[in-house]
Amino acid sequence: MQAIILAAGMGKRLGDLTRDDTKCMVRVNGVRLVERMLDQLAGLGLSRAVLVVGYKRENLKAFVGNEWRGLPVEYVDNPVYDKTNNIYSLALAGDKLAEDDTILLESDLVLEDSILRRLRDAPYPNLACVDAFQSWMDGTVVVLGENDTIKRFVPKKDFVYGEIPSYYKTVNVYKFGREFSRDVYVPFLRAYASALGNNEYYEQVLRVIAMVDHSVMRAMPLHGEKWYEIDDVQDLDIAESMFCPPEEQVRRLHARYGGFWRYPGLKDFCYLVNPHFPPPNLLAEMKNSFLPLLTQYPSGMRVNALLAGKDFGVPPDMVVPGNGAAELIRALLERTPGRVGFVLPTFEEYPNRIPPERRVLFAPPAGNGFRYSARDLVSFFGRPENAVDSLVLVNPDNPSGNFLSETDVFFLADWAEERGIDFVLDESFVDFAEGHFTAIRPDVLSSRPRLRVVKSISKSYGVPGLRLGILASGDKDLVAALKKDVSIWNLNSFAEFFLQIVEKYQKEYRRACELFRDDRKKLLEGLRKVPFLRVFPSEANYFLCEVLPPWTSGGLAVRLWKDASILVKDCAGKAGFGGRNFVRVAVRDEKDNAALLAALEALA
Repeated sequence: MQAIILAAGMGKRLGDLTRDDTKCMVRVNGVRLVERMLDQLAGLGLSRAVLVVGYKRENLKAFVGNEWRGLPVEYVDNPVYDKTNNIYSLALAGDKLAEDDTILLESDLVLEDSILRRLRDAPYPNLACVDAFQSWMDGTVVVLGENDTIKRFVPKKDFVYGEIPSYYKTVNVYKFGREFSRDVYVPFLRAYASALGNNEYYEQVLRVIAMVDHSVMRAMPLHGEKWYEIDDVQDLDIAESMFCPPEEQVRRLHARYGGFWRYPGLKDFCYLVNPHFPPPNLLAEMKNSFLPLLTQYPSGMRVNALLAGKDFGVPPDMVVPGNGAAELIRALLERTPGRVGFVLPTFEEYPNRIPPERRVLFAPPAGNGFRYSARDLVSFFGRPENAVDSLVLVNPDNPSGNFLSETDVFFLADWAEERGIDFVLDESFVDFAEGHFTAIRPDVLSSRPRLRVVKSISKSYGVPGLRLGILASGDKDLVAALKKDVSIWNLNSFAEFFLQIVEKYQKEYRRACELFRDDRKKLLEGLRKVPFLRVFPSEANYFLCEVLPPWTSGGLAVRLWKDASILVKDCAGKAGFGGRNFVRVAVRDEKDNAALLAALEALA
């Protein structure tokens, strides 16, 4: 058995990375694509590797040479690589393809070793590696029949998004038996190129063959093995995050701050959303309006403030809608002078917006799970040496889950009002609490003009992709100023439409929060059975857990990712923990929570 690698292309979409070298010379975590691929092929006991080269071929030949770790290497030149596509490159290697059983690869791939071993050892002579289609994928798509035969290739013009569950994406790795190549594929390949030109793809020939006899080619579906095709710098970034040590994978995933749909199988216990909302009818309503929402401008601030006020029961001059709560936090704290009080540990978007010399920090004892009361805050910030001009409270707090009741919050708000302290209350998680309440009420805001209430709609309503948040205050001058600080089109059309329709679904929202509380209770019971975790009560949609020996928080986070593709938040580096070992785990739906508990129990 031999290998043929198609490596003639220019890789223009990789920009400067391919200015002086062909695409397969690009490095993934310091290792060139062709270097990794030849290392893998050299371990398979093949007779030779044939590289079809074109752009910057002399550099590639000089790097690879005529032998790689005992694997003989030969070359086929494509002199018109800039005017042809891969059908021509493969046709040039047609004689060599017909000489032996062949593993055919495209050179811009990075993939796990086990994929090639499975392909070599599979009993069928003609195989295409395929993977379940994901929305971010592009390229050749197939539908499978019985016994993993390739029933049909799906041209782009016939692609139907509603049929995606039945689609598989080819991985651009094939195995061809010598007889198939000699008697069927190579003759078809040359005839197709002669009739339709050389600017086509070799997989088009497989599509024609499958139409004639779909039993000749089988698929080898992947079962979670990693692979990635690198066409541009974003692909390269993702590939580097996938093909690195687990410790580095976890670090890189956290540094992405989302976008996890590009990582199939990832279970996100780090970012915090409502697992039971939005309901199917709301989603259907948004899908039905997709085209006008995509192709038309959203409304400006005046209309969106009207919508936000309608949904939360306050006048539009008391509310500012934001592109997520983060936009509003930034705008608000830029207008917050003097000394600002914070409770640690907390959501660091708040203290990070204030210079260290202006921060006044209250740190409740870790021994009782960072619990504190309103009177604890009054006692601390009421001392002359701890006096503040503004006080920030996240309630329930993030990451501790500590919750102050409505009575305590309004006691604190009144205390701040009497002393001329601006009181910033973040109630992004309050709807998850058993004793949930809201300060976003006209009477509350009007009587306490120093109160500023921030709420992340993304978290409680389960729509983080919309980037939605609001800020409400009885200080109408502040509200007007904040509206001028943010962009007039700070909400996109999808976010605006959500505000327009969500009021109709309040019954479903209340039910979703009830279901969530049941899930939280069950997860708490399960987490408390894990011997190396000390779990603190929470009224939010997450639990703070102290990690006990023999585990560390970092080690546990890496092991959960490595063993079960579960991502949790390692809190050891956050301010307020003193380097001690804590993780925060989100509450997801019953199925995912069970997967987390099973992974933790396996480590006990």
